[in-house]
Amino acid sequence: MRASEPSSLVDENLTPRAIVRELDKHIVGQGKAKRAVAIALRNRIRRQRLAPDLAEEIAPKNIIMIGPTGVGKTEIARRLARLTRSPFLKIEASKFTEVGYVGRDVESMIRDLTELAVDMIRQEKVAEIRQRARARVEERLLNELSPRDAGGGLSPAEMMDQRERMRGDLRDGRLDDRVIEVEVKERPPQGLKIFTSQGMEEMNINLQQMMPGLFPGRSRMRRMTVEEAREQFLREEEDRLIDTEEVSKIAVSRIEQSGIIFLDEIDKIAGRESTHGPDVSREGVQRDLLPIIEGTTVNTKHGMVRTDHILFIASGAFHVSKPSDLIPELQGRFPIRVELDPLGKEDFVRILTQPESSLVRQYRALLETEGVDLSFTPDAIDTVASYAASVNDRMENIGARRLHTIMEKVLDEVLFGGTEMPEKRVVIDASYVHRMLADVVKDEDLSKYIL
Repeated sequence: MRASEPSSLVDENLTPRAIVRELDKHIVGQGKAKRAVAIALRNRIRRQRLAPDLAEEIAPKNIIMIGPTGVGKTEIARRLARLTRSPFLKIEASKFTEVGYVGRDVESMIRDLTELAVDMIRQEKVAEIRQRARARVEERLLNELSPRDAGGGLSPAEMMDQRERMRGDLRDGRLDDRVIEVEVKERPPQGLKIFTSQGMEEMNINLQQMMPGLFPGRSRMRRMTVEEAREQFLREEEDRLIDTEEVSKIAVSRIEQSGIIFLDEIDKIAGRESTHGPDVSREGVQRDLLPIIEGTTVNTKHGMVRTDHILFIASGAFHVSKPSDLIPELQGRFPIRVELDPLGKEDFVRILTQPESSLVRQYRALLETEGVDLSFTPDAIDTVASYAASVNDRMENIGARRLHTIMEKVLDEVLFGGTEMPEKRVVIDASYVHRMLADVVKDEDLSKYIL
């Protein structure tokens, strides 16, 4: 087992109860699902405390979330990843095809996760060296801005004093618009991607590494403002200060120990083999997924990645199929099954008001940027929730996503004319909601298109 790099990232105080409390700040209801993912995360913390030989034997308990769209399946997994700064990838299982068919192979999700993890680690490293990089950029800019005293008329002390005065002007932004001529290094071609039977991602050949003499790092002189040069120099200094090999190693380690993959729409590949039509590769995709989920090694351009301890969270509505339609081997790799509850009117009221980034808060913040004070009365929120529940009952149930459609229709006039309104205080009450929605909701054919 590799060094457990991400253990320091996991807050030891993240008990299952604390994890559920954090999830409650953003997601309404679904206590059973929150409880399941909280236990899975805590088991990772427990595993990191074990001796390496025993920790290697403990596999993550993968989860299947069963429930209609818009009830919080994806958001639970995404918030869980943010809690621990874990590499997180959401991907639809229906995108994959069996090996031998045109489409994406299942190993591509590990390569995608690796790229995300490398970007994550790079951003962390950039934050660590940002002050050093900025100091070096400042010196480079001063070198470009300082006059060349060819005649030797200035003493070293006078030149130093002049440089310090220029440093103050540079920090205050008084020189940002000055145009200077700087040497810019052109980036060599990053790679060559080739379509193969294993997918496009597999053959990523770095020509610069294979033939270093073929693409020498060329540079050319460019005229730009000091502000533009600062950004250019900052990128160059960050590239110099960051060890890309170390970034790749840490990224691979973090994936192996704390990576999370959210497999959405797994119900779309459920079903046994068919000899024709779109079902022809469903069971094949399941069999291709099996080694990734139970543990294998995938070759990426950043190194070999073991999938033994990646947590897989699958989800699906399972309207047509059921979890037992998955092949038995795959069912065995998802020992925890959680059914999420459909959302009703009371849930919608809570979604509109309780989360830290609730819809009501979002719209208020958007309009505050233009000086409009938007407020909702309690009966307006109750009416919006009633309409959302009613439309979901009469038509396709899309869960909390219905609230976005309803709110856009309710606030249509305010959002369109808010900047030109003489009265900058807008109160949305129940009568306003009825006026904006009654005709649309009453006409069922119109509702299908608008709501």
